[in-house]
Formats: sequence, structure tokens, C-alpha cells
Amino acid sequence: MIGGEATAKVYALHVAVIALLVALNFVLPEYHHGVLARVLVLAVFAMGYNLLFGYVGLLSLGHAMFFAAGLYGAGLPLYHLGWGVPAAFAGGVSAGLVVSLVIGLLALRTSGVAFMIVTMMFAQVFYLTTLYFGEWTRGDEGLVLPQQARRITLGTETLDLTNPTTRYLLAVALFAAALFATLAIVRSRHGRVLVAIRENEERTRMLGYDTFANKLAAVVASGVICAAAGAAYALLFGYVGSTFASVQYSILPLLWALLGGAATTLGPLIGTLFMYYVIDITSGYTSAYMLVVGAVLILLVLYFRKGVLGTLRERWLRWLP
Repeated sequence: MIGGEATAKVYALHVAVIALLVALNFVLPEYHHGVLARVLVLAVFAMGYNLLFGYVGLLSLGHAMFFAAGLYGAGLPLYHLGWGVPAAFAGGVSAGLVVSLVIGLLALRTSGVAFMIVTMMFAQVFYLTTLYFGEWTRGDEGLVLPQQARRITLGTETLDLTNPTTRYLLAVALFAAALFATLAIVRSRHGRVLVAIRENEERTRMLGYDTFANKLAAVVASGVICAAAGAAYALLFGYVGSTFASVQYSILPLLWALLGGAATTLGPLIGTLFMYYVIDITSGYTSAYMLVVGAVLILLVLYFRKGVLGTLRERWLRWLP
């Protein structure tokens, strides 16, 4: 396929997805309206994870730390210091930037299984820290952010983040920003270098590329996207708790990325949406819903070995990014 034609298809698909999400705001029932807003924020978390796992090949078990850095970086100043929503969001993203830079500089001295273990250890330290400072964080009980603080004043207008429509559209805006940022990264020269590192890091280094610097940039970009998701979660849904820093929340984005298709830009959305609704629907019929979820996952692994979009790209739609 001609490069320009493929590029046009890629951008048309991504714009169509965003347009569909905006249109759903006007037709979704109230329950699914709220659920999809939460799914979109968590899909951004999975997109940040996928950038490092899918495109660089680095398996991390510490990404809950980046999500929680954004969560607490936004939630604590708003709750304890009275910061406004924009400043709190910036604080959450900045916290993710600092944490990912420090962790990247340390963890990237290892590779493979060692990298996975080191990131998990750092994440566990972060989780225990949130419990230790329970006077500020309230640990697993968490903090409920006051509704009056979750508002943005724009001149004479006020955006209330507790309003379902406002919350949904802001979730779509965050998702769109993360989606096109990810698309720009993976289609850039830097993105192609990341894929080369994933395939053969030694050969990439021999070609003259600084693989450490490129991997560090990917860790920081991944951490910032995850922190943005965490900050948005705190501000849009009004809750900050240590559960989001636990190892479980490092495994979930891995699962979502694998289900949707690792190294695909839209795969994290498909995986998050699918997993969320499978659990939601089956739990309404049986208390053994995890058994059903497990059976569905086995079928997906058997018939979609590279995830839903990954398999579609391999078999039919090779232009998918």
C-alpha cells in the first residue's frame, strides 16, 4: 500500500474513533455513560503501559506507581492544600514525570526479568509509602475529594467535574490527547528506533543509536501518560486510595494491552473496554464470574494470539499502527 494512502487511513480511523466516542455522549444510558468515562481514563493508563511494553519490549510490573503518582500528585494538593483543578492536574503529571525519570535511570541498568523485578520492587515501596503516611493518604480507605473543589472557573463559566456530561467529555479529551500523542511517537523516527530496540537492541546499538537514552525517553513518556490518567481519575471520580498503587494495578494494564493487541495504538482501548464489560456483565449473573472471565481469556489467547487488533493487523489490516 502507498505510504500516503496508509497514513490517511490511519488518521481517518483514529479521528473516527474519537468522533464515535463524542457521539456516544448523546445516546448512552446514564449507567454506561459513567462506565465508559472510567474505561477511557483506564485505557489511557493502558496506552502508557503499551508504549513501553508493546513498542520497546520492556515488561514492567511497576506502572501502578506511575498511575498512583499522578493520582496522589493531583489529589493530595487539592484535598490538603486547596489547589485548583488545573494546578492539581499539572501537579499529578509533574509527579509522574519526576518518578518515571528517577525510576528509569535506575531500572534501565537492568534488562529482561531483572527489569520486571526491579520495577515491581520500586512499585511495592511506593505502595508501602502510601500506607505509611496514612495520616495524609488514609491508606486503603482513601480520600474522597470534595465536590466543590472539583470545579474549573473559566471567566463567568464554571465547569463542574461531577457533572456526568462534563466528566465524560473531559475523559474523551484526555483519551484523544493520549491517543494522538502515542500515534505521533510510534510513527516518528524515535518510535522506529524503539521497535528496533525491541527486535534487536545489540544491533540497534551497533548502528550508532543511544539505546539507553531512547529507552529512558520511552519510560518517561510512558510514565507521564500513566500519571495523566491517574491525575484525571482522581479529579473526575473524586477518589484517591492506596489500592491503585498495588501490584494488581501493574498487572491490569498488561492484560488490557495483551487483549487488545500489544504494539497497536487502539489495542489498549479494545482490551480495557472488553475486560471491563466482561466482568461487569458476568458478575451480574454469577458470583463465579472470574471463572467465566478466565474461560473467555483462554479462548482469546487460542484464537487471537496477538490480541484482537494485533491479529487483525497480522491477517488483514497491515496498515494499522
